[in-house]
Amino acid sequence: MPATEPTFAYLGPAGTYSDEAARAFAARLGADEPALFECSSLDEVFDCVDRGRCEYGVVPTENSLEGPVTATLDNFAFKSSASILGEEVLDIHHCLLLAPGASLDEVERVASHPQGLAQCRRFLSERLPGRASVTTSSTAESARLSAADPHVAGIANAFAAQLYGAHVAERDIEDHFGNQTSFALIGRQGHPSVLSGPRMKTSLALFLQADKAGALLMILSEFAYANVNLTKIQSRPTKQALGEYMFFIDLEGSVNDLAVQTALNCLRLKLREVKVLGSYPAA
Repeated sequence: MPATEPTFAYLGPAGTYSDEAARAFAARLGADEPALFECSSLDEVFDCVDRGRCEYGVVPTENSLEGPVTATLDNFAFKSSASILGEEVLDIHHCLLLAPGASLDEVERVASHPQGLAQCRRFLSERLPGRASVTTSSTAESARLSAADPHVAGIANAFAAQLYGAHVAERDIEDHFGNQTSFALIGRQGHPSVLSGPRMKTSLALFLQADKAGALLMILSEFAYANVNLTKIQSRPTKQALGEYMFFIDLEGSVNDLAVQTALNCLRLKLREVKVLGSYPAA
């Protein structure tokens, strides 16, 4: 592998939606044959980037049905210094996978990641009632299991089916159409911008000096005074004491914009820490 070839760390095994997102980011960067490094956890993805083992990492941030990915948020807030360089949104389409030549009548167990099982409850109750559910570490692992055993059906994407040699028995079996997951491309702090787009977005982690009445209103007021539009706000425990929270905020614009700089400078005078997670093109 050439020393200059960028490597993308992602949550494995091969065939996961994270793998798919990593390939999408690589394509946007012009890497036709990306070097992909499979990790066993999101912590390992961040560690690979922070230590310089991989130039880029790809991590899921939020699912439209299940909400934020807390392991990713906690790494951004408490563990990692990595910056967000870009955003990719994948449409999530689950398939029912069987071993080649197998039929639904042979299925005794349905295997998938807990989210995959949860997002296909209606289909499973109607088409495979009474079958036992088996949780796997990833949807890709369920594809591998189903390809090897005619008594196991898997729930994964068509990419995983092709990779592991499983047969796609049914497509689009998710209960809710419009299911999407957003992924972040991360790099070491100070990594130059690598993607461009018409709209910029900035992500922040905000830590209070103390939990007191009006703290959230104060934060929102600074953005309102600067005429900065927020697109997301959510709280997470600080892991210091019960009832203590910090906030994640996404806003329209870049840290290079005067209005955004004004709001952040005012907040730095009032908060314990204002951590800029990244300014990057919005998906």
